[in-house]
Amino acid sequence: MPLLSRRARLGILVAVGTVFALASLLLPPVAQPLAYHHFADQRPLLGLPHALDVATNLPFLAVGLAGLAFLSGPKAATAFARPVEKWPYALFFLAVALTSAGSIYYHLAPDNPRLVWDRLPMSAGFMALLAALIAERIDLGAGLRLLLPLTALGLASVGYWHWSAQAGSENLLPYLAVQFGTSVLVLLIAALFPSPYTRADDIYWVAALYFAAKVAEYLDAGLFALGGVLSGHSLKHLLAAGAAYRLLRMLQTREFKRSAAEGWR
Repeated sequence: MPLLSRRARLGILVAVGTVFALASLLLPPVAQPLAYHHFADQRPLLGLPHALDVATNLPFLAVGLAGLAFLSGPKAATAFARPVEKWPYALFFLAVALTSAGSIYYHLAPDNPRLVWDRLPMSAGFMALLAALIAERIDLGAGLRLLLPLTALGLASVGYWHWSAQAGSENLLPYLAVQFGTSVLVLLIAALFPSPYTRADDIYWVAALYFAAKVAEYLDAGLFALGGVLSGHSLKHLLAAGAAYRLLRMLQTREFKRSAAEGWR
Protein backbone atom coordinates (compact mmCIF):
# COMPACT_ATOMS: atom_id res chain seq x y z
CA MET A 1 0.00 0.00 0.00
CA PRO A 2 1.27 3.51 -0.78
CA LEU A 3 2.30 5.56 2.25
CA LEU A 4 0.25 8.53 1.03
CA SER A 5 -3.44 8.53 0.22
CA ARG A 6 -4.52 8.93 -3.38
CA ARG A 7 -5.81 12.40 -2.56
CA ALA A 8 -2.45 13.42 -1.08
CA ARG A 9 -0.56 12.15 -4.11
CA LEU A 10 -2.87 14.01 -6.47
CA GLY A 11 -2.35 17.09 -4.32
CA ILE A 12 1.41 16.82 -4.80
CA LEU A 13 0.98 16.72 -8.57
CA VAL A 14 -1.35 19.71 -8.56
CA ALA A 15 1.01 21.66 -6.30
CA VAL A 16 4.06 20.96 -8.46
CA GLY A 17 2.19 21.79 -11.65
CA THR A 18 0.96 25.02 -10.08
CA VAL A 19 4.49 26.00 -9.05
CA PHE A 20 5.76 25.59 -12.62
CA ALA A 21 2.78 27.48 -14.03
CA LEU A 22 3.16 30.38 -11.59
CA ALA A 23 6.92 30.50 -12.14
CA SER A 24 6.40 30.86 -15.88
CA LEU A 25 3.96 33.72 -15.30
CA LEU A 26 5.50 35.60 -12.39
CA LEU A 27 9.28 35.28 -12.68
CA PRO A 28 11.22 37.86 -14.69
CA PRO A 29 11.39 37.03 -18.42
CA VAL A 30 14.20 34.76 -19.56
CA ALA A 31 15.64 35.46 -22.99
CA GLN A 32 17.31 32.83 -25.11
CA PRO A 33 21.12 33.17 -25.02
CA LEU A 34 22.45 35.15 -27.97
CA ALA A 35 24.87 32.35 -28.84
CA TYR A 36 22.17 29.66 -28.84
CA HIS A 37 22.30 29.13 -32.61
CA HIS A 38 26.12 28.95 -32.75
CA PHE A 39 26.73 25.22 -32.51
CA ALA A 40 30.18 23.70 -32.15
CA ASP A 41 30.13 21.46 -35.22
CA GLN A 42 29.86 23.66 -38.30
CA ARG A 43 31.27 21.10 -40.75
CA PRO A 44 29.47 20.57 -44.06
CA LEU A 45 29.39 17.25 -45.88
CA LEU A 46 28.61 16.81 -49.56
CA GLY A 47 27.17 20.31 -49.63
CA LEU A 48 24.99 19.71 -46.56
CA PRO A 49 25.57 22.45 -43.96
CA HIS A 50 25.97 21.44 -40.31
CA ALA A 51 25.93 17.88 -41.58
CA LEU A 52 26.03 15.87 -38.35
CA ASP A 53 23.61 18.12 -36.48
CA VAL A 54 21.26 17.54 -39.41
CA ALA A 55 21.88 13.82 -39.94
CA THR A 56 21.57 12.87 -36.27
CA ASN A 57 17.90 13.84 -36.44
CA LEU A 58 17.11 10.85 -38.66
CA PRO A 59 16.80 8.45 -35.68
CA PHE A 60 13.81 10.52 -34.50
CA LEU A 61 12.06 9.73 -37.77
CA ALA A 62 12.91 6.04 -37.50
CA VAL A 63 11.70 5.73 -33.90
CA GLY A 64 8.59 7.81 -34.51
CA LEU A 65 7.52 5.76 -37.52
CA ALA A 66 8.36 2.50 -35.73
CA GLY A 67 6.21 3.60 -32.80
CA LEU A 68 3.26 4.46 -35.03
CA ALA A 69 3.63 1.15 -36.88
CA PHE A 70 3.64 -0.77 -33.59
CA LEU A 71 0.57 1.05 -32.28
CA SER A 72 -1.37 0.32 -35.47
CA GLY A 73 -0.37 -3.35 -35.57
CA PRO A 74 -1.72 -6.46 -33.84
CA LYS A 75 1.12 -6.69 -31.31
CA ALA A 76 -0.12 -3.54 -29.57
CA ALA A 77 -3.01 -5.56 -28.14
CA THR A 78 -0.76 -6.97 -25.41
CA ALA A 79 0.64 -3.53 -24.54
CA PHE A 80 -2.71 -1.90 -23.76
CA ALA A 81 -5.57 -3.26 -21.69
CA ARG A 82 -7.85 -0.68 -23.30
CA PRO A 83 -7.27 0.32 -26.93
CA VAL A 84 -7.98 4.01 -26.29
CA GLU A 85 -4.86 4.15 -24.12
CA LYS A 86 -2.88 4.14 -27.36
CA TRP A 87 -3.95 7.65 -28.40
CA PRO A 88 -1.55 9.66 -26.21
CA TYR A 89 1.30 7.40 -27.32
CA ALA A 90 0.24 7.81 -30.95
CA LEU A 91 0.54 11.57 -30.57
CA PHE A 92 3.88 11.12 -28.82
CA PHE A 93 5.41 9.06 -31.62
CA LEU A 94 3.93 11.35 -34.27
CA ALA A 95 5.60 14.24 -32.46
CA VAL A 96 8.90 12.33 -32.39
CA ALA A 97 8.72 11.78 -36.15
CA LEU A 98 7.84 15.44 -36.76
CA THR A 99 10.71 16.52 -34.50
CA SER A 100 13.03 14.97 -37.05
CA ALA A 101 11.63 17.16 -39.83
CA GLY A 102 11.49 20.28 -37.68
CA SER A 103 15.00 19.88 -36.31
CA ILE A 104 16.49 19.12 -39.73
CA TYR A 105 14.84 22.27 -41.09
CA TYR A 106 16.22 24.27 -38.17
CA HIS A 107 19.78 22.95 -38.31
CA LEU A 108 20.15 23.63 -42.03
CA ALA A 109 20.15 27.36 -41.20
CA PRO A 110 19.70 27.92 -37.45
CA ASP A 111 17.67 30.96 -36.42
CA ASN A 112 14.63 31.73 -34.26
CA PRO A 113 11.92 31.41 -36.96
CA ARG A 114 13.18 27.95 -37.90
CA LEU A 115 13.56 26.96 -34.26
CA VAL A 116 9.80 27.34 -33.87
CA TRP A 117 9.31 24.29 -36.11
CA ASP A 118 11.77 22.31 -34.01
CA ARG A 119 10.12 23.18 -30.71
CA LEU A 120 6.48 22.76 -31.73
CA PRO A 121 6.57 18.95 -32.09
CA MET A 122 8.84 18.65 -29.06
CA SER A 123 6.33 20.46 -26.87
CA ALA A 124 3.53 18.24 -28.19
CA GLY A 125 5.59 15.16 -27.38
CA PHE A 126 6.22 16.25 -23.78
CA MET A 127 2.52 16.85 -23.19
CA ALA A 128 1.44 13.63 -24.90
CA LEU A 129 3.69 11.57 -22.63
CA LEU A 130 2.29 13.33 -19.58
CA ALA A 131 -1.26 12.58 -20.73
CA ALA A 132 -0.28 8.95 -21.38
CA LEU A 133 0.90 8.45 -17.81
CA ILE A 134 -2.16 10.18 -16.38
CA ALA A 135 -4.39 7.85 -18.41
CA GLU A 136 -2.45 4.72 -17.42
CA ARG A 137 -1.71 5.33 -13.78
CA ILE A 138 -4.28 7.81 -12.48
CA ASP A 139 -7.49 7.95 -14.51
CA LEU A 140 -8.14 6.97 -18.12
CA GLY A 141 -10.84 9.55 -18.73
CA ALA A 142 -8.77 12.36 -17.25
CA GLY A 143 -5.75 11.47 -19.35
CA LEU A 144 -7.75 11.37 -22.56
CA ARG A 145 -9.63 14.59 -21.78
CA LEU A 146 -6.37 16.37 -20.99
CA LEU A 147 -4.53 15.18 -24.10
CA LEU A 148 -5.64 17.94 -26.46
CA PRO A 149 -5.67 20.81 -23.90
CA LEU A 150 -2.19 19.89 -22.70
CA THR A 151 -0.93 19.65 -26.28
CA ALA A 152 -2.47 23.03 -27.09
CA LEU A 153 -0.79 24.49 -24.00
CA GLY A 154 2.56 23.12 -25.12
CA LEU A 155 2.17 24.55 -28.62
CA ALA A 156 1.05 27.87 -27.16
CA SER A 157 4.21 28.09 -25.06
CA VAL A 158 6.28 27.95 -28.25
CA GLY A 159 4.02 30.46 -29.96
CA TYR A 160 4.29 32.82 -27.01
CA TRP A 161 8.08 32.58 -26.97
CA HIS A 162 8.26 33.41 -30.70
CA TRP A 163 5.75 36.26 -30.37
CA SER A 164 7.58 37.74 -27.38
CA ALA A 165 10.88 37.57 -29.25
CA GLN A 166 9.36 39.34 -32.23
CA ALA A 167 7.90 41.98 -29.92
CA GLY A 168 11.28 42.69 -28.34
CA SER A 169 10.40 41.26 -24.92
CA GLU A 170 11.54 37.67 -25.33
CA ASN A 171 10.43 35.25 -22.65
CA LEU A 172 11.33 31.57 -22.81
CA LEU A 173 9.89 30.71 -19.39
CA PRO A 174 6.57 29.18 -20.51
CA TYR A 175 8.36 26.83 -22.90
CA LEU A 176 10.90 25.91 -20.22
CA ALA A 177 8.02 25.22 -17.82
CA VAL A 178 6.48 22.88 -20.39
CA GLN A 179 9.73 21.03 -21.01
CA PHE A 180 10.98 20.67 -17.46
CA GLY A 181 7.62 20.79 -15.69
CA THR A 182 6.29 17.85 -17.66
CA SER A 183 9.51 15.93 -17.04
CA VAL A 184 9.14 16.41 -13.28
CA LEU A 185 5.44 15.51 -13.35
CA VAL A 186 6.08 12.35 -15.37
CA LEU A 187 8.66 11.21 -12.82
CA LEU A 188 6.35 12.05 -9.91
CA ILE A 189 3.49 10.09 -11.46
CA ALA A 190 5.83 7.16 -12.02
CA ALA A 191 6.99 7.30 -8.40
CA LEU A 192 3.62 7.93 -6.73
CA PHE A 193 1.19 5.85 -8.78
CA PRO A 194 1.74 2.15 -9.54
CA SER A 195 1.48 1.02 -13.13
CA PRO A 196 -1.01 -1.61 -14.30
CA TYR A 197 1.74 -2.97 -16.56
CA THR A 198 5.06 -4.77 -16.24
CA ARG A 199 8.27 -2.95 -17.25
CA ALA A 200 7.04 0.13 -15.37
CA ASP A 201 10.54 1.08 -14.23
CA ASP A 202 11.62 1.53 -17.84
CA ILE A 203 10.25 5.05 -17.63
CA TYR A 204 13.22 5.92 -15.40
CA TRP A 205 15.60 4.79 -18.14
CA VAL A 206 13.70 7.03 -20.54
CA ALA A 207 14.17 9.93 -18.14
CA ALA A 208 17.86 9.11 -17.61
CA LEU A 209 18.55 9.09 -21.34
CA TYR A 210 16.75 12.39 -21.79
CA PHE A 211 18.67 13.91 -18.89
CA ALA A 212 21.92 12.71 -20.48
CA ALA A 213 20.78 14.34 -23.72
CA LYS A 214 20.32 17.68 -21.97
CA VAL A 215 23.76 17.39 -20.37
CA ALA A 216 25.31 16.63 -23.77
CA GLU A 217 23.54 19.67 -25.21
CA TYR A 218 25.07 21.85 -22.50
CA LEU A 219 28.53 20.38 -23.19
CA ASP A 220 28.26 20.88 -26.96
CA ALA A 221 31.65 22.51 -27.58
CA GLY A 222 33.46 20.62 -24.82
CA LEU A 223 32.52 17.22 -26.19
CA PHE A 224 33.37 18.27 -29.73
CA ALA A 225 36.80 19.41 -28.56
CA LEU A 226 37.61 15.96 -27.18
CA GLY A 227 38.15 14.40 -30.59
CA GLY A 228 36.47 16.57 -33.16
CA VAL A 229 34.19 13.71 -34.15
CA LEU A 230 30.83 14.25 -32.48
CA SER A 231 29.56 17.42 -30.84
CA GLY A 232 27.46 17.52 -27.71
CA HIS A 233 24.47 18.73 -29.69
CA SER A 234 24.67 15.85 -32.16
CA LEU A 235 25.02 13.45 -29.23
CA LYS A 236 21.97 15.08 -27.67
CA HIS A 237 19.92 14.12 -30.73
CA LEU A 238 21.07 10.50 -30.50
CA LEU A 239 20.41 10.23 -26.76
CA ALA A 240 16.97 11.84 -27.01
CA ALA A 241 16.06 9.48 -29.85
CA GLY A 242 17.36 6.68 -27.64
CA ALA A 243 14.98 7.79 -24.89
CA ALA A 244 12.05 7.59 -27.31
CA TYR A 245 13.23 4.16 -28.46
CA ARG A 246 13.43 2.94 -24.86
CA LEU A 247 9.83 4.04 -24.40
CA LEU A 248 8.86 2.10 -27.51
CA ARG A 249 10.66 -1.02 -26.23
CA MET A 250 8.79 -0.65 -22.93
CA LEU A 251 5.49 -0.75 -24.79
CA GLN A 252 6.58 -3.63 -27.02
CA THR A 253 7.60 -5.88 -24.12
CA ARG A 254 5.21 -5.05 -21.30
CA GLU A 255 2.14 -6.99 -20.15
CA PHE A 256 -0.98 -6.07 -18.22
CA LYS A 257 -1.07 -6.92 -14.50
CA ARG A 258 -4.27 -5.49 -13.11
CA SER A 259 -3.61 -6.69 -9.57
CA ALA A 260 -0.69 -4.27 -9.29
CA ALA A 261 -2.72 -1.24 -10.38
CA GLU A 262 -3.95 0.49 -7.24
CA GLY A 263 -6.82 2.75 -8.18
CA TRP A 264 -6.80 1.52 -11.79
CA ARG A 265 -9.99 2.49 -13.58
